[in-house]
Amino acid sequence: MKKPDGLLKILRSCLNLTLVLVVGMACGVILDRQVVATFVPLDNIPSAAEQNFRLIAEAWNTISRSYADRSAIVPTRLTYGAISGMVESLGDTGHSSFLTPDMVRSLQDLSRDHFKGIGAEVQMKEGHVVIVAPLDNSPAQKAGLHPGDIILKVDGRDIANLSLEKVVARITGKEGTPVTLTILSPNSGQTRDVTILRASIPIHNATWQRLPGTSAAQVRVSAFSQGVAEDLKKALLAIQRENIEGIILDLRNNSGGLLNEAISTASQFLNSGTVLQEKDAEGRITPVPVEPGGLAAAVPMVVLVNKGTASGAEIVAGALQDAGRARLVGETTFGTGTVLKEFLLSDGSALLLAIEQWLTPKGHTIWHKGIAPDVTVALDPEIELVNPRTGRGMTAEQLRASKDAQLLRALEMLSLPRRARSSL
Repeated sequence: MKKPDGLLKILRSCLNLTLVLVVGMACGVILDRQVVATFVPLDNIPSAAEQNFRLIAEAWNTISRSYADRSAIVPTRLTYGAISGMVESLGDTGHSSFLTPDMVRSLQDLSRDHFKGIGAEVQMKEGHVVIVAPLDNSPAQKAGLHPGDIILKVDGRDIANLSLEKVVARITGKEGTPVTLTILSPNSGQTRDVTILRASIPIHNATWQRLPGTSAAQVRVSAFSQGVAEDLKKALLAIQRENIEGIILDLRNNSGGLLNEAISTASQFLNSGTVLQEKDAEGRITPVPVEPGGLAAAVPMVVLVNKGTASGAEIVAGALQDAGRARLVGETTFGTGTVLKEFLLSDGSALLLAIEQWLTPKGHTIWHKGIAPDVTVALDPEIELVNPRTGRGMTAEQLRASKDAQLLRALEMLSLPRRARSSL
């Protein structure tokens, strides 16, 4: 489904606001964005809100006149704090949110496939800042951060009761500088300090490898930034030339990205039907159809998912599962399922407000629930996953001896009788 052109992008995400620990924030599912004029001139305050605006001004003037620490009275900080408080009062904790101009710019950086930071995506969940997924080959991944890890402190300072935006602001910083996170592992209950060097991180979205000793390809899609569908098409054409008989689509630790890229990715493996359904505040449901011309609509395939599979990756997994096109192996996905729309404010900041939710083609709600795999294979988060980067140069014996039980189970499921196989 082609989306209207706009000047910027709409961030669409689910469950909680996903922030990338870069210069600011980033990604869920993103559409083309139309700039929304939300600025209200001072002489045009809604009459019903006049008394409330006067109350805000009264509080502002009281703080400015009476607060002891004069250095703490920063007008922009007071303004942003007031706006954040308004959004937080909606009760959509960690999801609908206020973004500073730096956070808005970071979102734009991410959609261009390059950003600076530690390369981990986080969300507020049950009052904790939780790692959704480290990006492939990022400083966060190399430092051993895992989906589900909880951040307790930043540089020794407790972050309890801080908003997600404030936590991100503490973690982000200049490229080449270190930040130390105190991490709680929910599986072991143990804490550890992890020092990570901030870096400029290119995002490699689609990679693949022939799994050694097999006729199967592992296709890794790590995020849905601009151009990933084209990269996937190139990979599928290369796979076609290699006479591959089965595909394992690896969506583990993929926390989303551009909606049109997720739709195009799912469409490469489907002939027809629906990729997802969008449900608005009035209950109207709009199906989003499969794009024609998929390159791998017949090849046998299995999809890998885990707790770090979120947002756009859940769209793809849900579409393939509901269509009976592929079985899912791994763990229940993260569960992001509402749509955020970005309303740009006059100074470059923005409001992200939940306006819709999306459903799988069969109408299953993903928000708060996630997508359950067809075959559950739990994996210790400390285990290094095999992917086209880590598996480079691996022998068939090393693959069989690896501890990536999810990949090995998927490979086993692709061992179909030759008469039941089909090629690209």
